[in-house]
Amino acid sequence: MATRRWVEHAEQALRESLGPVPAELNELDWKAGLSPQSERLVEHLIAMANLRNGGTLAVGIANDGRATGVDAATVAATVNQLANLGRDAVEPPLTIDHAVIELDGTPVLLVHVPEQPVKPAHRRGRPLNETWVRSGGTTRRASHHEVGALMLDSQAPRWEQQRASGLLSLDEVQGLLDLSAVAGLLQRPLPAEPEHVTRWLTDEGLAVADGRGWYVTNFGAIAAARRLDDFPTLARKRLRVVRYRGTNKVDTIEEVPGQRGYAVGFEGLIGHLRRVLPHSEVIQQALRVETSVFPEIALRELIANALIHQDFSLTGSGPMIELFDDRIEFSNPGALLPGKWPDRLIGTTPESRNEQLASSFRRFRICEERGTGFQKVVQAIELYGLPPLQLRADESAFRVTLWAPRRFPDMDIAERIEACYQHAVLQ
Repeated sequence: MATRRWVEHAEQALRESLGPVPAELNELDWKAGLSPQSERLVEHLIAMANLRNGGTLAVGIANDGRATGVDAATVAATVNQLANLGRDAVEPPLTIDHAVIELDGTPVLLVHVPEQPVKPAHRRGRPLNETWVRSGGTTRRASHHEVGALMLDSQAPRWEQQRASGLLSLDEVQGLLDLSAVAGLLQRPLPAEPEHVTRWLTDEGLAVADGRGWYVTNFGAIAAARRLDDFPTLARKRLRVVRYRGTNKVDTIEEVPGQRGYAVGFEGLIGHLRRVLPHSEVIQQALRVETSVFPEIALRELIANALIHQDFSLTGSGPMIELFDDRIEFSNPGALLPGKWPDRLIGTTPESRNEQLASSFRRFRICEERGTGFQKVVQAIELYGLPPLQLRADESAFRVTLWAPRRFPDMDIAERIEACYQHAVLQ
C-alpha cells in the first residue's frame, strides 16, 4: 500500500473507531503509550503483520478512546523501539512506517505494520505455530487451523522487493540512487519536498521505509544505482561489454564493466555500442550518412531482454555483450522458464521471472511487455539483410547471437532454413 494511502486509510479507520461508540478494530489498535512489556508489543506487531493489508498502532489514544496526544520525544522513542522489535524479535523481520496526524487538534502517532507476504510472521527462534492474529479488535494467539490458513496465504517475496542495503537516511538513499534520471525516464519532474520524495520512493518500489530510515530494494539498486559497486550483493550483476579481435575469444581488445543501474545507464550503453560497432555509408535524401551495420532496435530489444529475464538467484555471473568481428552475442544467467523453447520464442506469450523489472522497463520506455520484442528484432534483421537470429538455451544461461552481414550464398543450409522459418513466423 502506497505511503499516502495507508495514512489516509488509518486516519479514516481511527475516526470510525472513536464514534459513536468507541471500539478498537482488527486493523487498528489504540495505545496511550508503549507498554514496558516488550513481549506483548511483539505479539501486536506479529498480529498486524499477519493481517490482510497489515494494521496500525495509534499511539496517543487512551483505552477509553480519548486522544491523549504525543510529543516529539515520544514519537522518536516509540518508533525506534517498535522498529528494533520488528527487526530483532520477529521472523521474517518487519519494516514499519509511521506518520503523525492531528486528531481534533491533538497529535497522534500512527505506526503502520505492512502485511507480511511470508506467513505466518512469528517470534524469531520459535516454532511457526507461535504466532498471533487479530480478532474482535484484540490480539490473541493463533489456533492450529489459523496457522494453516496463514501458511496457505503465504507467498515468497520477489527478488526485486528484497533489501540491497542496510538502513539509510533519505539523503543517503538519494546519494546512492540517480532519482533525477529515473524521473527523466518517467517523463515527470522529480519531487522537491522530502515528504513527496518519500512517497515517490515507495510508490516506485525503489526503497522501503522503516521507522528509523530506509532500505534500498534490489529493484531500486539494479535499476537506478549511481554505482552498482555500492551494493556488494549486486556488484557481480553489472553488465559487461567485451570486445574481441577476430571470431574467437583468444585476443581481447577491451572489457568494459557497467557501473550504473540498468535503467539509468541504458542510453549510455547504447551510445557506447554505437561508437565501437562497425558502420557503413548509406545515402539518405541525397546525403551520405554513416549507420551501424546492426539495427539499433535489435540491439535495444536484445539487451533489454538479457537484463530483464536473467536469473538473479544465480550468483557469480551477470549479463554479457560480446563483440566479435562477425557477430554479437548477448547472454544472461538463467535457463529458459519451463515450457519455453528457443525455436518458439518469437511471438510467444510474454513471461518474466522478474515482473517488476519488466514492468518498469516498459514504463521507462526502454522496452515493452507485449511479447513482440523478438518479432521486431527479426523484422529489423530482414530489413538489414542479416543472417537469421540464433537462439540457444544452455543449462544455466541463455544466449542470443546477432550475425554481421553475410551474402546469401555464404549461408549454410541450416541458416537458410532458419531464415525461412523466422520469416514465416512474422507472416
